[in-house]
Amino acid sequence: MNFTLALIYLISTLTDLYVTAILLRLLLQWVRADFYNPLSQFLIKVTNPVLVPARRLIPSVGKLDTASVVVMLLLELLQLVIISLLSRTDYGFQFLFLFAVRKLLIALLLTYFILIIARVIISWIANQSRHPLIPLIYQLTEPVLRPINKLIPPLGGIDLSPLFALIALRALLLLLGW
Repeated sequence: MNFTLALIYLISTLTDLYVTAILLRLLLQWVRADFYNPLSQFLIKVTNPVLVPARRLIPSVGKLDTASVVVMLLLELLQLVIISLLSRTDYGFQFLFLFAVRKLLIALLLTYFILIIARVIISWIANQSRHPLIPLIYQLTEPVLRPINKLIPPLGGIDLSPLFALIALRALLLLLGW
């Protein structure tokens, strides 16, 4: 029993980390981030072994890297099937597929939640830092915060868009049951 739980934990953690790496790469492509940044280079090297062959089979749809989305979905689905087999529970394929989609949506929302909190903390304590991660955080969060900033401009020099973005993200996470 303990061995099974440990194995499920390892499979879940490793799969979730790899899916997050693919998700971050997809988001960096979406915002056209600097791909010469060390973090971007790391994500490219880690995800290329899976994404390059997948892109040969699955073409992009418009600006969306469809191969990345399909690979993330397949990894989540494979993870759920393996966990289902290890725990000896029989869920139908439709349930596992919907649960995999839900997990991906939660991962996306949590990623943005963490990135926005990181951006707020950076603005307080390390705004002048030259760390290579800082520009990526700003590039990734800008598409989410910009529309809110247009609706609610800074008041007295204080930007409230991160606060409203975090409230909206948390509400969406609650709708997804997280």
